[in-house]
Amino acid sequence: MFDIRAVRDDPDAFDAALAKRGAEPAAARLIALDERRRAIVSALQEAQTARNTASKAIGKAKAAKDEAEAQRLMSEVAGLKSTIQSGEEEERTVSAALQAELASLPNMPLPEVPVGADESDNVELRRVGTPPAFDFAPKEHDALGEGLGLMDFERAGKLAGSRFTILTGKLARLERALGQFMIDTHTGAHGYTEVSPPLLVRDAALFGTAQLPKFADDLFKTTDDRWLIPTAEVPLTNLVAGEILDGRQLPLRVTALTPCFRSEAGSAGRDVRGMLRQHQFSKCELVSITTAEQSLDEQERMTECAEAILKALGLAYRVVTLSTGDLGFGARRTYDIEVWLPGQNTYREISSCSVCGDFQARRMNARYRPEPDASPVFVHTLNGSGVAVGRALIAVMENYQEADGSIRVPDVLVPYTGFERLEAK
Repeated sequence: MFDIRAVRDDPDAFDAALAKRGAEPAAARLIALDERRRAIVSALQEAQTARNTASKAIGKAKAAKDEAEAQRLMSEVAGLKSTIQSGEEEERTVSAALQAELASLPNMPLPEVPVGADESDNVELRRVGTPPAFDFAPKEHDALGEGLGLMDFERAGKLAGSRFTILTGKLARLERALGQFMIDTHTGAHGYTEVSPPLLVRDAALFGTAQLPKFADDLFKTTDDRWLIPTAEVPLTNLVAGEILDGRQLPLRVTALTPCFRSEAGSAGRDVRGMLRQHQFSKCELVSITTAEQSLDEQERMTECAEAILKALGLAYRVVTLSTGDLGFGARRTYDIEVWLPGQNTYREISSCSVCGDFQARRMNARYRPEPDASPVFVHTLNGSGVAVGRALIAVMENYQEADGSIRVPDVLVPYTGFERLEAK
C-alpha cells in the first residue's frame, strides 16, 4: 500500500518503478481520483460551514420575530443537510476506489534490484558448499521414498487428491526432526521468539500481508469466511497490526513452525511429481518488525539465519537476488536460497527472504514511536523461510542417499531422530 502523497510528489518516479515490474503507469489515474476526493472534501467543508452559519442565524431570526427569515434559513439548512449527506456518500465511494487502486499495486523494488522479465534474469550472489559426487546415478526423492516404503502418493491421493503425500515410520520422524531442529536453532542461536499462531485467519490479516485481494485463488477458504494460512508470515506479521510500538523494542524477531496450505492455482503442470509443490506442507517462518534504518541490514541477517540451517545440514546451496519480474507482490527485494538436489541435478528454492519496507505496515496500520514523545511512523516488515521443511527433507534424502537406496541422517539431526540411517528394503 502506498501513501498517495508520495505518488503526487513524484509521479514520474512512481510510474518508472512500476515499469520495472512490468506494470502499467498508474500515477495519473491515482492523482485524478485523489483530486476528485479532495474536491468533494473541500465542498463538504464549505457546506458544513454554511450549515453552521445558517443554523446560528435561525436563532437570531426567531429572537427578532422574523418568522419569514427563520423559515428561509431552515429551508436552507435542510438543503445543505441533504447536500452534505450525498457528498459524504460520494466521498466514501471515491475514497474506497482510491484505496482499492492503491491496494492493487505491487511494492516498489529497491533501486539495486536487477531489472528483468522473469526468473531467468535473477542474479546469483554466491554459492556455498560443494555438491556431493556419487559413483552411481542419484535418484530423486520420490523414488527413494517409495523404495523405502515410507512415502505413499497413491494412498494420499485416495484421501485428499493430488499434491498430497503420506510419510510413515522413520521418514515421518526425519521430517519432524528437521522442523524441530530449525525452530530450536532460530530460537536458541538466532534470537527469535517462538510463536504458536492460529492456522485460520480473517480477511484483514491476509489483506495486511498483501495476499488479499489479489491472490485469493491461491488460498483455501473455510465455510465461515476464514482462510487457512499460506504461510506463518500472515499471523506473525499481523501480531503488530493496528498497534503503536515503542521504538526501543525494535527489531522484533518471531518465528513459528506451522503447517501451510496453498491451492497452487497458478502452478498447473509444474512439479507434479513427488512432494516439491504440495497443497499442505510445513515451514519454519521468520518475521522481523524493524525501523527503516534497520530493515536492509535485517534482511542480510535473516538470510544468514536461513543459510545457517543448510550449512548445519551439510547441504550445498546458492543465494540469488530476484529480478523485478520474479519479485513477489509485497517485496522490495528478495533473496532466494536454492538448495542442490542431486536427483534433479539442479538448485531448487528452499527459502525466500524479503524486505517489504512499510508496504505491509500501511495495510496493517502498524507503527512505532522513534522516541517516547515522537509522532508514530510506520514500521518496516521482513519475512523469510528458515526453511521449508518438506524441501529440506527432499534435499537430505537426495544428498545423503546411498547406492542401495538407504539414506544417512545428517549428524546434527541424529539427536532428534534417534537413528543414523533409513535402511533400504
